[in-house]
Amino acid sequence: MVQSTASSPRNQFQSLRQRLEQEDALPFLKLLSRTTVAAACCRIGHQWRERIYTPWITLGMFLSQVLAADPSCDQAVDRLQKYRNDRNLPKVAADSSAYCEARCRLPEALAWDLVRQTGQSIHQTAKPSWLFRGRAVKIVDGSTVIMPDTARNQAAYPQSRTQAPGLGFPIARILVVFSLAVGTVLDAAVGPYKGKETGELALFRKLTSQFQRGDILLADRFFCSYWQIAALQAAGVDVVVRLHQRRTADFRRGRRLGQEDHIITWTKPEQVPSWMTRAEYDAMPATLTIRELRVRVQDKTKRARNLVVVTTLLNAKDYPAKAIGHLYRQRWHAELDLRALKTHMKMEMLRAKSPAMVRKEIAAHLIAYNLIRGLMAEAARVEQVKPRALSFMGAVHTVRAFEESHLYDPSQIASDLPRLLELIGEKCLTERPDRSEPRAVKRRPKPHPLLTMRRGAAKRLIERGRHPYNKA
Repeated sequence: MVQSTASSPRNQFQSLRQRLEQEDALPFLKLLSRTTVAAACCRIGHQWRERIYTPWITLGMFLSQVLAADPSCDQAVDRLQKYRNDRNLPKVAADSSAYCEARCRLPEALAWDLVRQTGQSIHQTAKPSWLFRGRAVKIVDGSTVIMPDTARNQAAYPQSRTQAPGLGFPIARILVVFSLAVGTVLDAAVGPYKGKETGELALFRKLTSQFQRGDILLADRFFCSYWQIAALQAAGVDVVVRLHQRRTADFRRGRRLGQEDHIITWTKPEQVPSWMTRAEYDAMPATLTIRELRVRVQDKTKRARNLVVVTTLLNAKDYPAKAIGHLYRQRWHAELDLRALKTHMKMEMLRAKSPAMVRKEIAAHLIAYNLIRGLMAEAARVEQVKPRALSFMGAVHTVRAFEESHLYDPSQIASDLPRLLELIGEKCLTERPDRSEPRAVKRRPKPHPLLTMRRGAAKRLIERGRHPYNKA
């Protein structure tokens, strides 16, 4: 029989249980305590009356909606009823109108402040072995979400030009900064899908303060911009991006570092961008020293892809080409994180009917996502693996099973936390390098026709006895 050692996960979980008996909670669990939320309210200047739906209770119910399989407001109120009943507190009104009004009163700035606070706090506790050669890597990627087709949502986030009025959904663009080490959302920006200064680069300029000296930006080819690289380099931030499709790499030029690995100089474009003032243009450096290297990716089908990666990590001894190539391949984690948010946490189709509530709903998803990532980071620390080696969806399922423990309230989960972390730590992902699946589904959708006219017009035709979508 194998003996349990002092360094085994079981003994570490027992040690964790002893720590919980002596402390209020682990550091990342204090992120959304009553005191923390109250301090965040004071920081943004928000004042509230003492009532049942305080900011802390309202935020907790909002998060329970995001984490629950049934995200309805009625279910959130029912969970609050049980919470109060277990503590011999008076019942609240069964109607959800009071809770909906409390959500409207919840400051938008509070939700986004907590997104940044939770993400940063967990990111700063990452073990050195989770970093890239001792440096923090932050991934940037964008996506879109849709929302109910209301007049206010359409005014703030217009639908696609290719869709007729009344047949589409308002679309918002979201740009997210992820931590590569622990997977948390460090910051995000939301804007319309179309219009002037609504692209990913425009949103990224709102998030540059998220990067500190010594960080590394990991992004796709869309962020291979002279202006972005120059601004980040001036702030002491290095970049690893794919070469933009409008640029070509000629490895016969420049200073050679290795096979298909060289250092070249980019010259500042002569045309001033529309979003940049002349003074800002003149302040930009006249040249940039850039390293280009070719990365070959070969999958199980023996198909090889050649990618040219651009980076400001010029020292080939400290940052070999193989290490940079491996780092760039981890950019795919941003796609997986966005899929986790949109598909697994159902953020792709929002439920809010006003732009302010849409932004708060997005922030609530990001806070809940960060809490899950915080649990995964703590479980990975005990299991002595990297957080990326654990299953996010497995963690979500475990959290939902412990839903009655109120994850947003540290005082209520001290007894369940060791078992919760142990279950999350057991759900490790199997190694599946170069996994490839067909982008197709086997199950056929129900044969409903598409709505090709406004819903009101279709209903009027039905009232006249002419069903526009009945089969002949």
